[in-house]
Parts: sequence; structure tokens; C-alpha cells
Amino acid sequence: MTGSTRVHDAYLECERITREQARNFSYGIRLLPGPKRRALSAVYAFARRVDDIGDGQLPSDEKLRLLALAREDVHATSTDSVDPVLVALADAAERLQVPLGPFDELIDGCEADVRGARYRTFDELVHYCRCVAGSIGRLSLSVFGVLDHVTGERRADALGVALQLTNILRDVREDHLDGRVYLPDEDLVRFGIRLEPGDGLTEDEQRWASLIRFQAARAEQWYDDGLRLLPMLDRRSRACCASMAGIYHELLARIAADPGAALSNRTSLSGWRKAGVAARSLAGMAP
Repeated sequence: MTGSTRVHDAYLECERITREQARNFSYGIRLLPGPKRRALSAVYAFARRVDDIGDGQLPSDEKLRLLALAREDVHATSTDSVDPVLVALADAAERLQVPLGPFDELIDGCEADVRGARYRTFDELVHYCRCVAGSIGRLSLSVFGVLDHVTGERRADALGVALQLTNILRDVREDHLDGRVYLPDEDLVRFGIRLEPGDGLTEDEQRWASLIRFQAARAEQWYDDGLRLLPMLDRRSRACCASMAGIYHELLARIAADPGAALSNRTSLSGWRKAGVAARSLAGMAP
């Protein structure tokens, strides 16, 4: 197999992984021109690998071992690798100057998950969000490209935080069942909620509704800052980013409108609704 064939096949594999396993993001990634689409697919394929280790069913020690190996892998990417995801990442890093350092932060965040970290304050939670999602925002920005990288990076980071805060509210029930608590302890105390493994989520629906709306309002502030990234991007990159952000922003609106549903079911959008957000983004209609 020639080097060019290996790289071509590696990107195809990353696009397959992204299409099948990162469905919310795949709607936006499809809107990019070929080189950027392939590069961002490589980023998400490796991020998915890291997430799957952290969220899997293996013992904690084994998860930490695999995360350490993933950290070594991303620092040793090469187009000569037998691993197609690493081949694609290496090529993307070379062609589009994608810095792979933010993956260290993603792995740091996943290690915190494995260790069962809890967050005393909202600032601590924001740091975690920057690790697991702001890092992906900054990696994506390198694919999109901007003239003012310092401002763009800050806004991409903010958008990543907004998306992760939305994830936390969307998955509060599932995370609780898995023994994970992301909502800050100071906010649980503020709203008079005790959240420990085995506790019920709906013992006081009014308090829970108030907490969820409070956190949703906080997430909106991060969207306000993060969405200011869009005018900095070229049209296709802007459409991609608007599509991904738009899907999660709509999820947040639904959660805030009906907090009780978030406690009993995982809020989601239908495939046609996601496709509609993507279509409006490409037409320049989404914020």
C-alpha cells in the first residue's frame, strides 16, 4: 500500500467513525469542504476513542492504563502507523497545522471521570468542561482557520464549555445512574438538593427544576460568548460550527422549557430536526 493510499483509507475510516458514532457533530462536519471535513473527522475519531475508554465498562485501573497509552499515541502520531486514526491525525496535523496538544486536556478530563471527580464550585466545573470540550473547540478552530487566533481560540473554548454544560444537563439522569455527579456541590446546596449514588432525582421536582433552569441560564451566557466565533469563520466553516452549536443550543432550550423531562428521559432531537438545523446553517439562517 502506498503512502497516499494509506492516508486516503485512514481518512475514510475516520469519516465512518464520525458518521456512525458522533451523530450530532456529523451533521455539521458534512458541510465542510473535503480537506477540512477529513481533518475534523480525524479529530473526532480520536476524541471518540478517548471518550469510549472513559465511558466503557472496564475496571478503573485498566481505563487509566488505556488513557495513558492514548496519550502516548497522540504524541507519536505518524503516517507510517498501522492505526488509521493516528495516520489521519498525523496527516491533518501536517497539512492544516492542527496542534495535537489539546488532546492532553481531553485525556486529563477523562481521567478525572474515571477517578470519580466531583466539583465543589462552578469554576471547577468550567475547568473540567474546558478540558473535555473546550479542547475540541480549539482543535476544531485549527481546522476552520481564523486570522485572529487568540480571540478565536477564546471563543471556540467558550463554545465548547457551552456544549459540555448542555451535555451535563441532558445526561444528568444517566450520569447519576452511573455514579457520576457533575453539578457543582455549591449549587446543589444552594437549591437544597442532595445528590449521591442511590438518591432519587425527583424527590423535589420544583427544586430540581429551579436548579436546571439556573444552570441552563449559565450555559446560555457561554453560548453568547462562543457564538461570537461564527462571524470570524469562512462560510463553510461557519455553517459547520453553527450546525453543531445549533443542535446543542436547541437541546438546551428544550431542557430549560421542561426540566422535569430531563430528569426522566434523555432529551434529544429527531434526525430530521438535526438535518433541518444543518440545512439552515448552510443557508446562513442559524445564529
